[in-house]
Amino acid sequence: MKLFGPDNKELMTVTAIERQGNELVVKGKIFGTMPMTAKLRPAEARRALKLLDLRTALFALSLFFRKG
Repeated sequence: MKLFGPDNKELMTVTAIERQGNELVVKGKIFGTMPMTAKLRPAEARRALKLLDLRTALFALSLFFRKG
Protein backbone atom coordinates (compact mmCIF):
# COMPACT_ATOMS: atom_id res chain seq x y z
CA MET A 1 0.00 0.00 0.00
CA LYS A 2 1.27 3.48 -0.78
CA LEU A 3 0.37 6.78 0.87
CA PHE A 4 0.66 9.99 -1.13
CA GLY A 5 1.06 13.65 -0.19
CA PRO A 6 -0.91 16.63 -1.54
CA ASP A 7 1.47 16.89 -4.51
CA ASN A 8 0.81 13.21 -5.43
CA LYS A 9 4.36 12.21 -4.51
CA GLU A 10 4.83 8.98 -2.59
CA LEU A 11 5.25 9.56 1.14
CA MET A 12 5.25 6.00 2.43
CA THR A 13 5.12 2.43 1.25
CA VAL A 14 3.47 0.15 3.82
CA THR A 15 4.83 -3.39 3.67
CA ALA A 16 3.08 -4.97 6.67
CA ILE A 17 0.34 -4.37 9.21
CA GLU A 18 0.58 -6.73 12.17
CA ARG A 19 -0.82 -7.22 15.63
CA GLN A 20 1.63 -7.00 18.52
CA GLY A 21 -0.13 -7.49 21.84
CA ASN A 22 -2.70 -4.70 22.13
CA GLU A 23 -1.12 -2.58 19.41
CA LEU A 24 -1.34 -2.45 15.63
CA VAL A 25 2.14 -2.23 14.08
CA VAL A 26 2.62 -0.65 10.64
CA LYS A 27 5.93 -1.33 8.90
CA GLY A 28 7.20 0.34 5.76
CA LYS A 29 9.53 2.87 4.20
CA ILE A 30 9.20 6.64 4.19
CA PHE A 31 10.14 8.38 0.92
CA GLY A 32 11.16 5.00 -0.49
CA THR A 33 14.35 4.68 1.57
CA MET A 34 13.98 5.22 5.32
CA PRO A 35 12.57 2.18 7.20
CA MET A 36 9.86 2.96 9.74
CA THR A 37 7.79 1.07 12.28
CA ALA A 38 4.76 2.83 13.76
CA LYS A 39 2.53 1.56 16.57
CA LEU A 40 -1.15 2.38 16.97
CA ARG A 41 -2.35 2.00 20.55
CA PRO A 42 -6.02 1.38 21.46
CA ALA A 43 -6.51 4.88 22.92
CA GLU A 44 -5.16 6.47 19.74
CA ALA A 45 -7.41 4.28 17.56
CA ARG A 46 -10.42 5.51 19.55
CA ARG A 47 -9.27 9.11 19.06
CA ALA A 48 -8.98 8.47 15.32
CA LEU A 49 -12.55 7.19 15.13
CA LYS A 50 -13.78 10.34 16.86
CA LEU A 51 -12.31 12.36 13.97
CA LEU A 52 -14.63 10.65 11.46
CA ASP A 53 -18.17 11.78 10.87
CA LEU A 54 -20.71 9.36 9.37
CA ARG A 55 -20.26 10.64 5.82
CA THR A 56 -16.46 10.26 5.91
CA ALA A 57 -16.67 6.81 7.53
CA LEU A 58 -19.01 5.60 4.77
CA PHE A 59 -16.68 7.03 2.13
CA ALA A 60 -13.71 5.22 3.71
CA LEU A 61 -15.63 1.92 3.58
CA SER A 62 -16.59 2.52 -0.04
CA LEU A 63 -12.90 2.87 -1.05
CA PHE A 64 -12.59 -0.92 -1.05
CA PHE A 65 -15.12 -1.16 -3.90
CA ARG A 66 -13.94 1.74 -6.10
CA LYS A 67 -11.76 1.46 -9.16
CA GLY A 68 -8.32 3.01 -8.74
